Amino acid sequence: MVIRVFIASSSGSVAIKKRQQDVVRFLEANRIEFEEVDITMSEEKRQWMYKNIPEDRQPAQGNPLPPQIFSDDRYCGDYDGFFESKESNTVFSFLGLKPTLASKESEP
Repeated sequence: MVIRVFIASSSGSVAIKKRQQDVVRFLEANRIEFEEVDITMSEEKRQWMYKNIPEDRQPAQGNPLPPQIFSDDRYCGDYDGFFESKESNTVFSFLGLKPTLASKESEP
């Protein structure tokens, strides 16, 4: 299972950059293996990301903004979903992973 974080390396938005860094740092700090996919370098990867976000999770206007998170081909969510799962200590469930012992999710 591969966690893939779709990012935009050349985004002009400080908010997007901070959100991308937040996701990446969290995954690194928790030793969760992941792959960064830069949608600014590949139109094919950008289109794949757009196509694989469920219609009910698409923004009302425009295209979905990075970071977008997938577990293999399963859509996990965007930054807001990630942030909510981080706050409630349910990131492993959000990512479709087995929880670690330190996680609230591992409690019975």
